[in-house]
Formats: sequence, C-alpha cells, structure tokens
Amino acid sequence: MAFGFSIEGLAAGSARRPWLVVGAWVALLVTSFFLIATLLSDALTTEIRLTNDPESERADALLEAWRGEEHGTEVVSVRSETLTVDDAAFEAYVGQIFADIIAVGPDKVIGGTTFYQSGDESLVSEGRNITILPFQMAGDELDADDNIGDVLKVIDRANEENEGFQVQIAGSASINHEFQEVAEKDLQTGEAFGIPIALGVLVLVFGALTAAIVPVILGILSIIIAVGLTAVFGQVFQFSFFVTNVITMMGLAVGIDYSLFIVSRYREERAKGLDKQAAIHATGATASRAVFFSGLTVVLALLGMLLIPSTIFRSLGAGAIIVVVVSMAVSLTLLPAILGILGDRINSLRVPFVGQAIERIDHEHAGGIWDRITRTVMRYPVISLLAAVGVMLALAIPYLDIKTGSAGVSTLPRDTDAYESYALLRDEFNFGLVSPTEIVLHDGDITRPEVQEAIGRLEERLAADPMFGPATFEASPDKSTGLLSVTINSDPMADGAVDAVRNLRDEVIPETFAGVDAEVLVTGVTASNIDYYDTTADFTPVVFIFVLGLSFVLLTIVFRSLVVPLKAMLMNLLSVGASYGALVLVFQKGFLNEVFGFQQVDIIEAWVPLWTFSILFGLSMDYHVFLLSRIRERFNQTGDNTESVAYGVRSTAGIITGAALIMAAVFMGIALGDLVMFQQMGFGLAVAVLLDATIVRSVLVPAAMQLLGKANWYLPPVLRWLPEIRTEGPEGPRVSGGAEAS
Repeated sequence: MAFGFSIEGLAAGSARRPWLVVGAWVALLVTSFFLIATLLSDALTTEIRLTNDPESERADALLEAWRGEEHGTEVVSVRSETLTVDDAAFEAYVGQIFADIIAVGPDKVIGGTTFYQSGDESLVSEGRNITILPFQMAGDELDADDNIGDVLKVIDRANEENEGFQVQIAGSASINHEFQEVAEKDLQTGEAFGIPIALGVLVLVFGALTAAIVPVILGILSIIIAVGLTAVFGQVFQFSFFVTNVITMMGLAVGIDYSLFIVSRYREERAKGLDKQAAIHATGATASRAVFFSGLTVVLALLGMLLIPSTIFRSLGAGAIIVVVVSMAVSLTLLPAILGILGDRINSLRVPFVGQAIERIDHEHAGGIWDRITRTVMRYPVISLLAAVGVMLALAIPYLDIKTGSAGVSTLPRDTDAYESYALLRDEFNFGLVSPTEIVLHDGDITRPEVQEAIGRLEERLAADPMFGPATFEASPDKSTGLLSVTINSDPMADGAVDAVRNLRDEVIPETFAGVDAEVLVTGVTASNIDYYDTTADFTPVVFIFVLGLSFVLLTIVFRSLVVPLKAMLMNLLSVGASYGALVLVFQKGFLNEVFGFQQVDIIEAWVPLWTFSILFGLSMDYHVFLLSRIRERFNQTGDNTESVAYGVRSTAGIITGAALIMAAVFMGIALGDLVMFQQMGFGLAVAVLLDATIVRSVLVPAAMQLLGKANWYLPPVLRWLPEIRTEGPEGPRVSGGAEAS
C-alpha cells in the first residue's frame, strides 16, 4: 500500500492560494531582518570548546577554581626605524600608547607593563628599536573578543597619526577579530563569484531570464531566513561566527538547485500539454517529492556533525541543517505559489537562440551527447566501470599522506595586521608569550619533596628542548595546585608546537613524574588543539557509520531496493575519497596550488575532511535521487532497464549538469577567499561535486545499472512490509520499450 505523503497536495494548495503563501514568506523575511539586526551579534562566538571533558578542559577547570576566570593576553609592539628604546622620544611615545590603552577602562583592560616600568630586557628586541607591551584583557575569552575593538581603535589612531612609529598588536582576541574580518570578506567574495555564475548557468539551462532569476531570489531568501533563525537559536546556544559563511554556501547551493529541479519539471509538464494547476500538481508528485527526500538525505548526513562533542562541528552542522530545511520549505511552498502567479510568464524574457534550442529538445526520443555517452558506456559496462573506478581511486591515493591540524595565525594573508604582528613577535621575540603552554599539577600538597623533585626534573627537560622558552612556576595559596607556565618558540598551532606538546604529554611528563602520586595536566592553545584533533579522529568512524546507516535505511525505503542504496553509497565514497586526495595533492603537496591561487600548507584543517564527507554525501545524493527517480519512473512504465537508464540520464543531464556547475561555482567562490580553511573546504566540495556529476553520473551509474539489470530493484520478501514512498509519482501508463536488458 502506498504511503500517503502528499507533497503534491502541498504544492497544489500553495498554488491555489499563492498570495497568502507569498505574504507569509514576506512576513518571515521582514522578521528575519529584524532578528539579524537585533540578535545575531549575541548569537555568534569565536570560542571553540569540546564537551567530552578532555585533558585541557580539566586543567582549565582547575585553574579557574584557583585563579578565577582566565584573562586573555595581548601584546602591543612599538617599532621605530630611527630611534631606540634608549631615546627619550621613544620612551615618551611608549608611555603615551600605554596610557591610551589603560584609559580604555578597567572593565576592558585590567593591567599591563612596559620595559620602562619593569626594566625587563626581554621586552626589548636585540636591535633595541622595538619594544613590546604585554597586557591582559578583562573578563573571559568572550569578553575579550567583545572589548578588543576599543583597543584596536587606539592602535589604529596611533598609526594614522604616523609619528615615526609603527604600532601593532597580537593576541587571541585581536587574532580572532582578524579571522572574523577576513571571513566576512571571504563571504562577500563567495557571493560575488557564485551568484553571477549561478545566474548565467540558469539562463543557459532555461533560456529565459525570469526562470533563471526566480531560483536565485529564492536561494537568497532562504539564506536570510536561515540566518534569522540562527540568531534566535543562538540565544540558547551560541554558533561559531563561521556559521554565516556555511549558511550562505549551503543556501546558494541547495536553494538554487532545488528550485532549478522544480521549475524545470514544471516547464516540462506544461510542454506536455497540462494546464497550469495540473502541471504544478504533477511537478509536486515528482520533482517536489524528489526535493523533499533528497533534502531529507542531506539533513540526515548533517546530523552526524551533531554527534561530535565540539561546539564548532555542532554549530556549523546545525546552521547547515537550518538552511537546508528552510530551502526545502521555500521550494515546496513558495515556489509553487510563484508558479501559480506567473504561470507561463516563468518563460518570459527569453534569451535569443538559447531559448529556441532548449524548446527543440525532446527527451522522449533517443539522441544527444548524453544519450550517446550513456549507450556507449552500457555497451561496454565492465570496461567503463573499471576505468571510472580506476580514475577515482588514482585521485584518492594522495589521501594516504594526509596530515590534519588547525590553521593558525601563520596561515592568514601576509598583508593582514595580525600576520604582521605575529611575524614580528616570531622573529624578534617569542610568539609563545601570547599563548603559553600551561602544565597544571594537582595534589593534596605540592610542596612534598617527591613532587618538588619531579617539577625540577620537568623544568630541566623543558630547558633542554629548543621548542620551549623560559618557564615560571607558581603555587596556589593552599598548595594543592601548581602551575608551570612555559612559552613555545613557534606559532602554537604549527606542527612543531603540536609535536612538542604531544611529546610533553606522552613522554616527558610520565617520565619525570614516574612514581609520583600527582595529577599533571597540560592545557593552553596547543594542548586544546591536540584534544580537538584527537576528538575529531575518534568520532570520525562514528559519524561515517551513523550517516551511512541512516542514508541506507532512507534510500531503501524510498527506492524499495537494497542494491540502489548500497551502490549509491559506494559511489559517493569514491567521490569523497577522490576529493580528499585532491585536497592533499593541491594544498599539502602544492600541485597546481599557485594556479588556483591557494596557499600551500603543511596540514589539512582537521574539521574539513569530516565536514566535507557529511556535506558531499548529502549533496551527491541529490543527483542520485533525481536521476534514479527518473530512471525508476521510466522503468515502471516500460520494464526496459537499458532504455530506462538512457532516458533517465538524457532527461536529467541538462538539469544535473547545471546544478553541478552552480554548486561548483558557489564552492569555488568560497575557495577564492583568503582563509586557508575555506579554500580547502570550497575546493574539496567543488571537486567532488564535479566528479559526481560527470564520472559517477555518466559512467558509473549507467555501467553498474546495465550490469545488474532487474537486480537493481531487488527487495527481499522479508522487507516487502516497508512503506511505499515514491519520489517519481504515481505510475503512469506503460509506454513502448524494448525487451529487458540483463
């Protein structure tokens, strides 16, 4: 018995009361603008936390119990090309800068020092023309991020006055501020690149400006409403400030594509002679159903992100889910309403030559380049399958050399203030001053001789390691907790720092504290990142199993086949593997990275592979659902496997190619930004989408379906109880077709 899910009823109802539906969505849009203006800033954060109580979190809890909330450190540098710190003018200028920073207020800056106050020569460069002013921000990390803007105004004002000095600042809050500014710039770059290309592709697909503009407008609408909802949900739990980049990327990709599939099917039904309302109903029974189930697959894939005990994974995953759900809702209600209002005017503003060429296309009869490719592949299915799999596996081979990590300040564009400040501290001082590694000792009495001897051995080991700088020790008033703070002579996120802290945890501390009954924990930026890497690695198989399992169940129900979902998952994994290999080849190994304008780096951002898997698995299912829906629809009518596959490919070729180009353009727009993490994410997604829409769709799918024949739709009797949920709509009358090919 068919499952009574009436997507077509929703579409037809929206088309019958179009202005009511449009009015409701306009009200949501206006409300979203208000929510964004009033709530969004409080909903976003630069903080990244793990919720599985790793070592760094336990150490931070001990420090907070002892010293209260942790204050962020910022380091201001003052440099002169002509004077040294021994000149009175230099001293006067530093005094004025220091006074201006302290004048920001004790609620934002709680103290600092200068070389002239402390006499500490470590605050002066070897050439004596640079000095640094370390100070602490008030409140916790989030407070520092909120308040750093006032300090940056002091720095900007000093540089604008240009009295022969250059003033710069580096610290967690100022670096976070720089990352946020670059992320916003990257967002604008992605929009400026992706939207015009998407519009151009839509014009070529539809041959009419009106039909091309509608999906773009609906995609932008979905983004705005999704950001508004994020602002609301962010009052309960905060989102990473990168969530707006992800929402924009996903909103443009799926929002435009879903509208593309529905508008194209509506035009096809009208061309068959159905009246407007009947065409909308038929579109709802076919393309709208496919949109619903493909969107549901994307959501299931993204749910895997919520399993990871990391606030950045959960916030980015939740943001992507929100925009996908909104895009689905827009496509299933607002778009039918617009079609109900426009009718055939959806084809207005035709593009000369292109529109006429599209009108002459007849999918009912064999012909065209995609039809010829499909039939050639099915004529030699074994050779085609082996060749395609070989290409995908060859692309995946570099993945065996992948190294994951986290983008530090050293990956920022070279012309940013944060990078220049980092470079100065790295070359002239010790960047580890900004974020030292903190070794926390917890025991009933750390003054015990065996504990003190172990601390001494640890200090000796640290002093002998060139990766570590000077170390200082202090104890809590009750002598139950001690802190050994040591600087790292590197960007805390660089490979060298990560290796040094791993060695500290795994070898140095166990060896120096062997036989001593005391808890020794390591925290700091580097240690926190190590916990983040390890958590990501530990949960990767969990996410893979969860996403693959749920998707298999959904696709089994949708297509009433065990073979179709198994085959789809294997093909998607090939696309993911090839994408991973391309990432390593371009970013780690530097192959063609300069051609694309990408930085060559030592690592792939730790969250990118897992995030890419979830996004790709969901999005690539779009193509499978739409393509297989048309194949299944034809197979139900003809019973001819070969002709059904050929028909399915040629009838969806233009639409899927257009959709893939739009997605690739959106993702490459993100990749053209300055942040390495977004370069990697955008490039990896673009590569996988293009591979999925070409090699997978035009070679792997036809070859595999030809080899399997009727077995494609095999469902064992024991599962015949599953509800029948069609994406291809009710079975139509059987049409003529050849004999079943096996």
